[in-house]
Amino acid sequence: MKLENADLSSLFSNTLIPDIFFSEYLSEASGDFIKVYLYMVFLSKYDKDIKVNDLSKKLVLPLKTIQDAVKYWEEQGLLTKKNTGYIINNMQEIELHKLYKPKTALSAEQLQKSTENQKRAKAIEHINNKFFSGLMPTTWYPEIELWFKKYNFDEEVMIALFSYCFDRSALHKNYVQTVAEAWSQNNVKTFNDLDIYYQKQEKLNIIKKSISKKLGLTRPLTQYEHGYIERWNIDYGYGMDIIEIALKKTTSKANPNFEYLDKLLTDWHSRGFKTADEVQAFLKNMKEKNKNIKKLEKETGYDKYEQRTYDNFDSLYANIK
Repeated sequence: MKLENADLSSLFSNTLIPDIFFSEYLSEASGDFIKVYLYMVFLSKYDKDIKVNDLSKKLVLPLKTIQDAVKYWEEQGLLTKKNTGYIINNMQEIELHKLYKPKTALSAEQLQKSTENQKRAKAIEHINNKFFSGLMPTTWYPEIELWFKKYNFDEEVMIALFSYCFDRSALHKNYVQTVAEAWSQNNVKTFNDLDIYYQKQEKLNIIKKSISKKLGLTRPLTQYEHGYIERWNIDYGYGMDIIEIALKKTTSKANPNFEYLDKLLTDWHSRGFKTADEVQAFLKNMKEKNKNIKKLEKETGYDKYEQRTYDNFDSLYANIK
């Protein structure tokens, strides 16, 4: 393939890479993909013809990695495929086109929102200064505006969102978007909503650790086990007091599992039990009924006859012996 550089003015002895590459593309691309792109930029200065196999040998990378890298940079818009090869596009022009919007007169509705826009502008300025040292890439601005509109976050929540990602050294758009989506799904819009969400998450994490400890698990919980616990706590509203009753009933099982616990807790929830006292009263009642049945069978001699066998005793979990 032949590599050409769309910016013919950059034919110098050194290879120039715009700062926008480091602020916008570097953090989200793999090391091998960056390696391929930089070498292609270098070759493009001289209009070099090079085969993919030769590129693989030169960079000591598998052929598939080269192909995946080329495809990735095409999707990012930094490469354009031609019949004879590829063009290295000018990324500064790409970012300029993304940002350019024709200016039109403000509508009455837009004027009414001027106060809200000023608050957002201050929040964005705070994000720029605190998390980007005043050097936030220009492409972040429309993204933040989009998140304001899409998730209806207030300014404090937006700042908290960036703080959360910054503290985890994951201040890139995909991660910020993922966290924002999770918060939105949990009805977070104001800072008070976020505080309540944090409290719920903290309680949930304590419950998860307690369940793991009581079951003697030394491994991390699986995604599905996390899902079970979240359903018990968030959907059913069960705290550790009720969950522990279910955990105690696993002591008679050789290999207690989350499916068994889920059957118990789902049954209690379907019966409308909301407190540990209600569950205990139900189990006590079932125990008394079971004793009465056994007593009646013994008095009538029915227990001497062959009884029906069951393949699944989980359905009879309430028959406490």
